[in-house]
Amino acid sequence: MMVKVGIINVTGYVGMELARLLHQHPQVELASITGRSAVGQRLGEVLPHLADIDLAIEPELGEVTLVFSALPHKTSVEAVAAALERGIKVIDTSADFRLKDAKEYQRWYDFTHPAPQLLSEAVYGLAELNRHQIASSRLVANPGCYPTGAILALAPALKEGLIEPDIIVDAKSGVSGAGRTLSLGTHFAEANENVSAYALEGHRHLPEITQELSGLNPALPLAVTFVPHLVPMSRGILTTCYAKLKEGWDGKGELEKGRGDFEKGMRELYREFYRGEPFIRVVDAPPQTKQTLGTNLCLIYPTIDPRTQRLIIVSCIDNLVKGGAGQALQSMNLMLGLPEVTALEGSAVYP
Repeated sequence: MMVKVGIINVTGYVGMELARLLHQHPQVELASITGRSAVGQRLGEVLPHLADIDLAIEPELGEVTLVFSALPHKTSVEAVAAALERGIKVIDTSADFRLKDAKEYQRWYDFTHPAPQLLSEAVYGLAELNRHQIASSRLVANPGCYPTGAILALAPALKEGLIEPDIIVDAKSGVSGAGRTLSLGTHFAEANENVSAYALEGHRHLPEITQELSGLNPALPLAVTFVPHLVPMSRGILTTCYAKLKEGWDGKGELEKGRGDFEKGMRELYREFYRGEPFIRVVDAPPQTKQTLGTNLCLIYPTIDPRTQRLIIVSCIDNLVKGGAGQALQSMNLMLGLPEVTALEGSAVYP
């Protein structure tokens, strides 16, 4: 029997991507969709590329087993709590349940969290690190797009204790990462043929990155510098992480002489860490964002700079799939006891 699921706020970029992916799912029926500004309209009227999904946008969520809340930050908490009260499992794609410390919401998101009791219950929805907890959860906090690329890039090195705690994360995202709300910075004339750094005083994804990375090696007092950039493309995130290798990691202090061997060894360490993971590929050449376009893949390339004894890790994801809707579907499959890869095995769109 098909499992009925719903989407709250289908008209945002993540919401519409969820609808696209769910429509291809052989064991799930998209049965209910809501949208704050398009109530009463057919989905195909509002989003013509989804005209094959014959649903009307409703004012309230219908009868479903699981729901995705794709509301913006600050506004998702109420809808999530209401769904949980109805016995509906929830995957929240906003940031409203990602942080464990309620006080952090005032600092980074400028609101007082109205349901702090749910923060300890919410499971961070990164299947590669939290698969079993996700499978048994009723509330999953879908990771942010920037944190997904950074955490997956750094997790093996941190878990194995190979790097010093001073870490730099340099990330570049397509414009869809900013959502559909109009703003000057994402206007075509402003973003096209332009690259800009922003939020240098501290991006709101920084506490999420630090929280999850710290959990991998609690003894390491992390100091993470995170600088995001906007690049003139629709979707995709390329993340480059830098961290000093711990002294003596090579065992002989001969990293310069044997760079090729140590790079190969590092890559094998990464492959072993992610062995069996269906959506992680440790690659032998620096990856490009187009190699992940439309997929749930994360491509990871670790390398070593022998001059500075620094580990450099590059990762690529599609911010709307592995960084958003695809990752949420991955969690849904686990929560419903379905094969984790269902409806997520498509190849990249290229060029």
